[in-house]
Amino acid sequence: MIARAIGGVALLVCMIVGGGGLHLLSSLPQLDGRIAVRGPMGEVRIARDADGVPLITAANDEDAAFGLGFAHAQDRLFQMELQRRYGAGRLAEIFGPQALATDRQMRVLGLYRAAEAEIPTLSPAVRRAVEAYAAGVNAFLATRRGALPPEFLLLRFRPDPWRPADSLVWGKLMDLELAGNYRGELQRARLARSVSPDDLAVLYPEYPKEAPTTLAELSAIYRRLPLDRLYAALPPLVGPIYASNNWVVDGAHTDSGKPVLANDPHLGFAAPGFWYLARLKTPQHEIAGGTVAGVPVVVVGHNERIAWGFTTTGGDVEDLFIERLDPADPNRYLTPDGSAAFATREELIKVRGAEPVTMTVRGTRHGPVLSDVLPEGTAESGYVLALQTSFLDADDRSAEALWNIDRARDWGGFRAALANFTGPQQNMVYADVDGTIGFIAPARIPIRKSGNGWLPVPGWTGEHEWNGIVAFEDMPCIIDPKEQAIVTANNRVMENGRHYFSTDSMPPHRARRIWQRLAELSKADVKATVEDMASIHRDTVSVVALEFRDRIRTVAVEGPAAALRDRILDWNGDMAAESSAPVAYAALRTALTKLVADESGLRSVADSPYAKVPPGIFGETQIWWTIPQLLRANDTGLLAGATWDEVLAQALVDAAASFPSESWGDVHRTSLRHLLSAIYPDHAPLLDKACARVGGDNDTVFATGYIARLGMRATSAALSRYVFDVGDWDNCSWIVFHGASGHPASPYYDNQNAIWAAGKMVPMLYDWRKIEAGASSHQRLLPS
Repeated sequence: MIARAIGGVALLVCMIVGGGGLHLLSSLPQLDGRIAVRGPMGEVRIARDADGVPLITAANDEDAAFGLGFAHAQDRLFQMELQRRYGAGRLAEIFGPQALATDRQMRVLGLYRAAEAEIPTLSPAVRRAVEAYAAGVNAFLATRRGALPPEFLLLRFRPDPWRPADSLVWGKLMDLELAGNYRGELQRARLARSVSPDDLAVLYPEYPKEAPTTLAELSAIYRRLPLDRLYAALPPLVGPIYASNNWVVDGAHTDSGKPVLANDPHLGFAAPGFWYLARLKTPQHEIAGGTVAGVPVVVVGHNERIAWGFTTTGGDVEDLFIERLDPADPNRYLTPDGSAAFATREELIKVRGAEPVTMTVRGTRHGPVLSDVLPEGTAESGYVLALQTSFLDADDRSAEALWNIDRARDWGGFRAALANFTGPQQNMVYADVDGTIGFIAPARIPIRKSGNGWLPVPGWTGEHEWNGIVAFEDMPCIIDPKEQAIVTANNRVMENGRHYFSTDSMPPHRARRIWQRLAELSKADVKATVEDMASIHRDTVSVVALEFRDRIRTVAVEGPAAALRDRILDWNGDMAAESSAPVAYAALRTALTKLVADESGLRSVADSPYAKVPPGIFGETQIWWTIPQLLRANDTGLLAGATWDEVLAQALVDAAASFPSESWGDVHRTSLRHLLSAIYPDHAPLLDKACARVGGDNDTVFATGYIARLGMRATSAALSRYVFDVGDWDNCSWIVFHGASGHPASPYYDNQNAIWAAGKMVPMLYDWRKIEAGASSHQRLLPS
């Protein structure tokens, strides 16, 4: 397989160098002229603006969905192909044995089966829309001229026709990526085999009070389960992944007198990027915002009356249950009512260049048996792990909810649409032309008989069952608050009272900084503009760095360590790309994390996004940092016998010995890496684009995260940013990390990257007449 892929690269190089570039260019889509297509009821027009962003005009919703499917396929066909194959567990068909572990995981989870089961639950309108979208994709496949995009040439395969379930599986993948609480449960169970309850309480400030008793009972079982192998088998995209901001300010504080809403969803870098900007126009609606290739809805955006944005909440919608095998028959498992048979199905995974793999997938009353991802099985331990999650329910209607919020006209319609939203739980902010602002965090959150899903629990006792779902009326919800603004940034937005929601949320650093910026505008008696909101998007001041700076002020060190400390003390906490002080801070933070790791007995706690440096380092300020994957095993306790001043002094010495002298932007770069080049690095010169110098870090509003064990290179960021002025839809702004196209030879492949890296945005025109008048291309899809 590798040899064939390398051969494909050589072929492509020869094509380009030897004059065969015309063949490669023929894989660029036709963006002008008339095309006769099968599927739409009437004519569909696609006009692309100067940035390549399409305006799709149609007579009805179904034809608009058809046009969006056609445009997505023109620009992002390979990305769509990878997405649906990932969800269906079919990557090994094109990548060979190296993708088999991921396919096994997806077949066990059954995401694609759940997507197929969702189709009959959809309303007729939404079902027609996903069918029309599929028809649009297939119309492009049937009418395209020239070659397929270059990735298909490199991998030597052709895409199958698009199916409605190929679109719906995206929602399941988002549940997996943005919720993913079972990764945390697995990690905590791994730690609980050797870490005392007291140390866990230090590493996890939200450590549940009843956990010590639970640990005493379960640690022996955890040792019998292959937790390390199960954890290693998790695909990288299994979350939770956090780092998004949204906020809304009411009209009393804006220059238009109407609300202004901002949003910047964050994810890992890739090219093409996650988001695809688009506008949809029908006689009934005009909808614009961020879409996802493969899906017929606007996820973040506005219509003619309302605007909305999302950030991840962290609601716990997943629980791991330990199922005890029946000692008399390992093909059965124990329940409170006695022995029960596993539900089983056979899955056949085709593997390129190798024989197909057949696997048996088992299910319990709680859900799929995750232990079946391991080829050798786990029967010898006497236990298996099963996953229960609401997003695998047959009546998941999240697609219905997204379709209907696109078409809502007021707060009542928006809220009613979200009654169907299953997950992942999202902080949704809202604004409308009548001046209303609001917030809601919908999801299908389980009500547990006991416990809170923080650790895997016994499934045979019946003590931890789900007794129901938190009522939609009990979900967090705000309308027109007295603060006249709403801010969320993955921070805790709801307390665990009558219902348990989660212990998994991010610290409030970014939210605090956004509130600070809004307060500064209010104090100056400034009426906020779209540019003011955009400036908050690009804010690189770290409130964590400022707390850190103040904490090290009295730490006694000499020589290079003192020089490094003084550089941080003279700094204003701005993680600006042109400054060198952020490099000193990052080096010290990395050294401190490593030192804590060396002084602890925790081999792999850093895999968890919730493991924190203990808050005692800041006294009572309760500021924590995520520990990156640096911890090593030893026999000492957690910082036993050391004061924090001593630890910080040693960290300053260590950081000074390895402190790079470049500016932050020199070491904190991002590269526009194509999805395929990460798998086959030999393709990278043909597919990747130049890197960009960026400011910010994990804790700034301009959140360009990095993983210390991998260096200071940026690994994630806000891949799109939006500011919606409800008082003037033509006064909105947007940007994506890359461009509209996924084709490396397209002028729209990375045309927005430099603008994005500078923290700027481009105008988001809404008047369709202005867009069509200045369009770079015009296309008409005519029904045949």
